[in-house]
Amino acid sequence: MYLNCHTYYSLRFGTFSELDLLDLARENTVRELVLTDINNTSACLNFVRKAPEFGVRPIVGIDFRNQVEQFYVGIAKNNQGYKQLNDFLSLHLHQKKDFPERAPDLKETCFVYPFEKVLLMGLTDFEEHEYIGISVNDLRKLPFSGYLQYRDKLVVLQTVTFRNKRDFNAHRLLRAIDNNTLLSKLPSSQLASMDERMLSVSDLSLAFGEYDFILQNTQRLLQGCQIHFDFSPNAKSQNQAIYFKSKQEDCDKLRELCLENLSYRYPEDTSMALERVEKELDLIYKMDFVSYFLINWDIVSYAKSQGYFHVGRGSGANSIVAYLLGITDVDPLELDLYFERFLNLFRSSPPDFDIDFSWRDRQDVTSYIFKRFENVALMGAYVTFNYRGVVRELGKVFGLPKEDIDRLSKGDFNTSQLDSSSQLVLKYGSLIEGFPNYISVHSSGILISERPLQHFSATFLPPKGFWTVQFDMHIAEDVGLYKFDILGQRGLSKIREALDVIRYNQPEAEVADIHDVSKLKKDDRIRTLLKSGQCMGCFYIESPAMRLLIKKLEVDNYLTLVAASSVIRPGVAQSGMMREYILRHRDPSRAYGAHPVLLKLMPETYGVMVYQEDVIKVAHYFAGLSLAEADVFRRGMSGKYRSREEFQNVQQKFMSNCREKGYNEKLILEVWNQIESFAGYSFAKGHSASYAVESYQSLYLKAYFPLEYMVAVLNNGGGFYQTEIYIHEIRMQGARIHLPCINRSRIENVIYGKDLYLGLDHLRELENRVGLRILKERDFGGAFLSLEDFLDRVTISIESLSVLIRIGAFSFTGIDKYELLWKAHFALGHLQRFETQQRLFVIKQSSHTIPVLKTTTLEAAFDQIELLGFCLSSPFTLLLNPVENKRIAMDFKTRVCRHVDIYGYLVTIKPSRTVKGDLMYFATFLDQEGEVFDAVLFPQIAQKYSLRGKGIYRLYAKVVEEFGCFTLEVIKMRKEPYVQDPRFSS
Repeated sequence: MYLNCHTYYSLRFGTFSELDLLDLARENTVRELVLTDINNTSACLNFVRKAPEFGVRPIVGIDFRNQVEQFYVGIAKNNQGYKQLNDFLSLHLHQKKDFPERAPDLKETCFVYPFEKVLLMGLTDFEEHEYIGISVNDLRKLPFSGYLQYRDKLVVLQTVTFRNKRDFNAHRLLRAIDNNTLLSKLPSSQLASMDERMLSVSDLSLAFGEYDFILQNTQRLLQGCQIHFDFSPNAKSQNQAIYFKSKQEDCDKLRELCLENLSYRYPEDTSMALERVEKELDLIYKMDFVSYFLINWDIVSYAKSQGYFHVGRGSGANSIVAYLLGITDVDPLELDLYFERFLNLFRSSPPDFDIDFSWRDRQDVTSYIFKRFENVALMGAYVTFNYRGVVRELGKVFGLPKEDIDRLSKGDFNTSQLDSSSQLVLKYGSLIEGFPNYISVHSSGILISERPLQHFSATFLPPKGFWTVQFDMHIAEDVGLYKFDILGQRGLSKIREALDVIRYNQPEAEVADIHDVSKLKKDDRIRTLLKSGQCMGCFYIESPAMRLLIKKLEVDNYLTLVAASSVIRPGVAQSGMMREYILRHRDPSRAYGAHPVLLKLMPETYGVMVYQEDVIKVAHYFAGLSLAEADVFRRGMSGKYRSREEFQNVQQKFMSNCREKGYNEKLILEVWNQIESFAGYSFAKGHSASYAVESYQSLYLKAYFPLEYMVAVLNNGGGFYQTEIYIHEIRMQGARIHLPCINRSRIENVIYGKDLYLGLDHLRELENRVGLRILKERDFGGAFLSLEDFLDRVTISIESLSVLIRIGAFSFTGIDKYELLWKAHFALGHLQRFETQQRLFVIKQSSHTIPVLKTTTLEAAFDQIELLGFCLSSPFTLLLNPVENKRIAMDFKTRVCRHVDIYGYLVTIKPSRTVKGDLMYFATFLDQEGEVFDAVLFPQIAQKYSLRGKGIYRLYAKVVEEFGCFTLEVIKMRKEPYVQDPRFSS
């Protein structure tokens, strides 16, 4: 009897989930109801999937509203009607236009107008599919309205938005947030009625007892509606089924492509590869994934035709078919990649291809996919109210000062000392924490389906202009839609741009084929660079933690780097298995302490679980789970399905099977702890191998063309570290660093020989259009000869010109910048701030007597800090108190287990928590000679001494050595003050 039920996907309006709605229906013995969120269909698929578990027959629709004004409720008679509603909603969401007052004529739908709307519009002509909705409260007005004559059109419209007063309070807060207003000033017109609650079937029948025909009409309407989606384990895939004209043509083409590339990928011996190809193709045919591979091949082929770099990764990298098609560059035979992780008859979802493109190229690749295929949309994703977001929003709703909001959001408070308003924020924040706040776009997922995606949900149009569905990846997979992951990353941009920089800076240089990774793997110079951990700027292996792990493992080959890329994942250190892996790697005989079954399953990693495949192996061979159960287990360990009932059941079976096999509890716990370390974040081996390939390409460029490569790193936003650290690194590689110059710089960084000129885009206060104007004039009219020549040729405000002068962009004139600033103000000071009118004639510059001024080194340094965010001179020269010792990181090896007093410039901080939850820090510093060293602040020290941002710290610490790596355990520390800024000192 309920035709209009809301969930919290009626964003910033509804107050509970679709599962809570079904539970509410069960409590009230409601056997069928219609889910109709406001301008949203996000919950519909999961509602249909889960309804049978609650004994409810699901029906779906949409509550169409302009803001909060309800116009009509659309109800789908069937799947076609659902698509019609989604098409109608999508059109208005895409065009951002209001809904019309009268519902459209959609043949497979019903529309119910709320009684108050009917009265307001004075409706008297109703189409066959249109109805008048009567709530319990409307029954008082109905006899006097004249609408009793429309007996066949009257149906029950008892809206459900709340379960209780708690929900209503949450609703009020959500509406205040949505209106960006104080709760006390929220208009009642923005609120739903407190009466929008579900009554039991008997109570509803009693309320409409006098108008039994309304109940009968409602029942007839419901009986005429049915929606169905196949959520069974063996449901047919909803992805595009055929790539060419028929399945047979697809199969023939896939085989042809594999055989065409066999000799290219395996020039020496194709026999083993051919055997693996036949095995994979047989499964791909049986499981109907041919078009999935061909579509990925199509995307990659387009990218190659445009000269775009790509990296194919994910579990699909375990496939030789993917390798032969060029989707990946990982040889599964070389790495002995586990076939069952790629595909097995028990796996319902396809192998996962994550295809990375340069962040500069990804948009074009996405555009191509939307043009190339018929039914395409981006995957949706929901941003939920987290604790900080809730506190900030409710702080405004309750009128708290900004200082109080900041303190609450950081958790920096004692509850007993909070005022009443702050306590209300915390109390009511718990009501909406975890609710969906707004719908966004999945970071990489694209759906390419057999049918229009409005068959599954409405779509909306984000700023970049690509249709996006209103549900997330989990629901997509449930209904048989498997995403294509198209990602953008900067590592590939660095590689591609480095090659461009080499071409202009060293045109005669011979550059190896960057795609011939087999040769790179054997290169001694790369091995040396890798083993020493000199990886700053190199994709995925530049962070302090990765650099230390590489040094501890003494990585000098591809396979060990592949393992390191996975073993560093979060959780492994806590389980103790990272340390155990290092010990076994350095002393392989230690591996014999592992259980024989584990060692047999994972000999390459000494019996330690490192990859997602290892979870499948252990679950199947060690614990006796079926391959289907093992894959559920693996998926659960990735964090995506961990809370699902199917995973919980498999987890229990894992434990019971191990006990039945006679394993002792200590061993079971040890293995389980290893598996637990995979929770939330883990790699397939092929995924790690793909990352390692890109790392080798980066390492090659850094080993042979370090300056050009680091310029490309800078031009693509750096990486793990801040810009100044990469500038420091390129200086350490032998480059001479120059400040932005109007005659030598461009928008991006450029290098001439060993002279690096910082780009104009480093100047945070200089508008990009000013830089473009300068370059256009310089490219057309040649270098600028003087300040006067510049002013005659470029239209610029005094503010922008001052930035250029202060940073030293006119230093080629040989005139002190203070004198230049005087001249600039004489020339432009009388003009409007944003004057843009181009001069038609050269104006003769006035001659003025200017006092003799001289810029000091310190003033220049502070100008650079202000305008660039860092200075090019050593930060140690800025200390108020000169350094009292010359201790450097090279001294550590002679002072192991002894204390040192050392100065360090802070590079980066990584907060972490102990098993007990105590906060500690890992920090990286530069010493006085510019070399990197690492330090750790354990909880007691972290509580006493804080790392207060960028600057130089004096550390008193103990030198510790582990596996040949030296780090400091801080005992005490202080931040050293800089000299007073001389530009403002009297």
